[in-house]
Amino acid sequence: MSLETAVKTFGLVVHPTKPVGESVATIVRWAGIHGTTVLIRAAEAARVPAGSVEAVPDEEFLRRVDGVIALGGDGTMLGAMRLVIDRQVPVLGVNHGNLGFLVEVTPSSLAPALEQLALGDFTVESHGCLTADAGPVELRTDVGFNDVVLARLGRKGAVNADLTVNGRQYGYYKCDAVIVSTPNGSTAYNYAAGGPILSPSAAATVITPVAPMAGIGRSVVLGAGDRMTLTLAPESAPVAVDVDGTDAGELSPGGVLSARFRNDAAQVVRLSAGVHQNRSRIKLSLLDLPLRRDQLLELIPESLRHNTALREH
Repeated sequence: MSLETAVKTFGLVVHPTKPVGESVATIVRWAGIHGTTVLIRAAEAARVPAGSVEAVPDEEFLRRVDGVIALGGDGTMLGAMRLVIDRQVPVLGVNHGNLGFLVEVTPSSLAPALEQLALGDFTVESHGCLTADAGPVELRTDVGFNDVVLARLGRKGAVNADLTVNGRQYGYYKCDAVIVSTPNGSTAYNYAAGGPILSPSAAATVITPVAPMAGIGRSVVLGAGDRMTLTLAPESAPVAVDVDGTDAGELSPGGVLSARFRNDAAQVVRLSAGVHQNRSRIKLSLLDLPLRRDQLLELIPESLRHNTALREH
């Protein structure tokens, strides 16, 4: 089945500042040819050319869309995935940002990408997330596809928190921050802090301390069904709770953060999963992933390898 058949109403989620007008025009032209409706939430209508798409209230947007196109970087893509987490509709990312690990399509390749969707030449990749809750405060964002982080406010003191898994005490942390990460997010802050990279196929969660001073000093990997709780000790510094890099709230000593992994929480459209994985590996290599020269050469398209070999000699 083609996405054209399955999706009759696309919703747009756009970056708050990046110019996306040309991509919107490409989508609107394609939609007109293929009989597809394009919607945007009324709160974002000012970010696209006036009158280019139908602006509707949030409730109507979520009720009507069969698919979503995110125009921005990974942050915009994550926002789109969170937005439709209860609908399980496919999300396609168009990269108007920088590195873009999640987004696959460039603005210049958007038109052929849409035609590829119409032909049904794509796959859908499932992504898990963390669902979090805290007490006594209510989090502003409680779904994280990358990570949930407890970080000390300011530069004073340390995060001092007791770890409980499924009601059983595991130990404690005294550190600058505690990162709770999904497999997808394991290549981000978790990796930078020395944590392991988890396979995208692993239904797991990894907890990694940043600059540990006492207590648990290494990463802990939990299964999908495990529920972890971090309780701030009386001597802990106040902490900020960040979810996917956004400010979700603050906790004082005695505060509690709980999180559980939720599998298959979002559907991401992949037009070429192999090419996307290679690009992601290249981007990781730029972040100091240890690859040998021959392994890096494998990431270069075959059409360019001959030129590379000539330059080496």
